[in-house]
Amino acid sequence: MQLVGQKGNRKQYGHRSAGRARGRFGVVLAALLVAGLGTACGSSESAAPDKTEKTKAGKGAESGAAGALAQAKAAQQARVAAAKRWGLVKTPLMAPAAPKEKPEISTREGFEVEGGDELPHVFTTVPTDDKVVFLTIDDGAEKDPEFLRMMRELKIPYTAFLSDYLVRDNYPYFKEMQAAGVTLNNHTLNHRYMPGLSYDQQREEICGQQDTIQRVFGKRPTLFRPPYGNYNQDTLKAAKSCGIKAVPLWNAEAFVNRMDYREWDRDLHPGDIILTHFRGKDDWKGSMPDMIRHVMKTVTDKGYAVARLEDYL
Repeated sequence: MQLVGQKGNRKQYGHRSAGRARGRFGVVLAALLVAGLGTACGSSESAAPDKTEKTKAGKGAESGAAGALAQAKAAQQARVAAAKRWGLVKTPLMAPAAPKEKPEISTREGFEVEGGDELPHVFTTVPTDDKVVFLTIDDGAEKDPEFLRMMRELKIPYTAFLSDYLVRDNYPYFKEMQAAGVTLNNHTLNHRYMPGLSYDQQREEICGQQDTIQRVFGKRPTLFRPPYGNYNQDTLKAAKSCGIKAVPLWNAEAFVNRMDYREWDRDLHPGDIILTHFRGKDDWKGSMPDMIRHVMKTVTDKGYAVARLEDYL
């Protein structure tokens, strides 16, 4: 500011004597030196906190990484303990992180209907290179609390497809399931054979279940599985009309004592969808936990992890 003022004076009053100019210059130079020293001191003082902050940040990052590692180790130990507690021969493998880019889903060859390009896609396997499979459970007849506890402790993800006539006597059971992170999807109101119904009847079955799930559980499904895996063009048109985006079927089916496969090689493949049902000892020679033990032995022995279906859609 001092130099600017001098330039203004010079323009207004003309030239000054050399002596006065040198005197003014000396004062200004001294002021600049003082300012420079002050700035240097300020820089020196501010550099110390920066270095300290970097050191603190480095230690914080190390501490954070160590904490995350400790948490992961503790989680794995808890998983191993849960596997032993529930009688699993091996600890289930952990699924990889959800893909940032979702796979492109298309209708499986041989599962098309006329005009199907504009309708929800029907598929049995999700295209992925990850060595994962997806567990899906249908209907809702059996309501075994031990099953809920087992899946929660083992942290095995699964997706439910519900028929209202089987679940309406115990909505709280499925609300507990939903609270644990399970997505509740549409399997019609009454589990009827869809191709045997008119379009309006199919729409009532599908859209009625959409409305019921939204009213009871607070979220409208985007996935639909037709009973018995049977459908026609009207089924997919009706499903689309009330918000269904995709129709996952299955490539393998799990029972309490065996696995059935759709493919000729009778094996699992990356991205395969596994179907099972909410069934117990009235229908099987075992309980739902027994079924899960058999499924997880098969899946783990083959080197697969169970992943969350919705993470890939």
